[in-house]
Amino acid sequence: MAFFMLVLAPIALSVGDRLISRAYAVSWWEARNDSSGQAPDPAAVSEAVVQVYAARTYGWRGAFGVHTWFAVKPAGADRYERLEVIGWGVSRGRPAVQIGSHRAADGYWFGSRPDLLADLRGKDAEAVIEAIYAAAARYPYPDSYRVWPGPNSNTFTAFVAREVPALALDLPPNAVGKDFLPNGDFVADAPSGTGIQVSLFGLLGFLVGSEEGVELNVLGLTIGVDVLQPALKLPGIGRIGSN
Repeated sequence: MAFFMLVLAPIALSVGDRLISRAYAVSWWEARNDSSGQAPDPAAVSEAVVQVYAARTYGWRGAFGVHTWFAVKPAGADRYERLEVIGWGVSRGRPAVQIGSHRAADGYWFGSRPDLLADLRGKDAEAVIEAIYAAAARYPYPDSYRVWPGPNSNTFTAFVAREVPALALDLPPNAVGKDFLPNGDFVADAPSGTGIQVSLFGLLGFLVGSEEGVELNVLGLTIGVDVLQPALKLPGIGRIGSN
């Protein structure tokens, strides 16, 4: 009964919502990718900006998970660069880690409006920009991508977050792949840098941190409770409670 209530029922609800909203009905080349209006205009804001976004993935996979990325603008820059991992083209030799400005910093992800996970401005942003780029360069899977259990876009975001604890990033529970620890490690810092996690190849593990709360990972799906910012974390659905 507990497995049904905490795993199967949330997934069923998430799949049902995806079907009802007909999020899958628009072809990927017709889906929205324009700005969602959350990133400050570089022409109007000269200070440094670092933001992290998460948006439901395209098609049926959106019922289970999100795609995450970084948007970075140094002080005085006239545009943002996005840092993310994208699987399309990897099998044909294209790199998984992509850094560039051809996508809107806060753009819809093939029809899904992104949620803003972190927003650093001014000196706080300046203090982490170089470290973010350096961590991206150290990511151990620059040419590899696997939807489940990883390494994928969320594995990359979690890796960079661990390398840059000043971000204090609490990734959504439906960021499937965030618990895939690189290099076969079984123990690592929590992505927020405020705790610790244990994971068996991203398939089974647990996490305890002051930012994340307590999380249990089963087959890449997260069940958890955030105590400091009261919320329930469920597979598919994501976070229910305070943000």
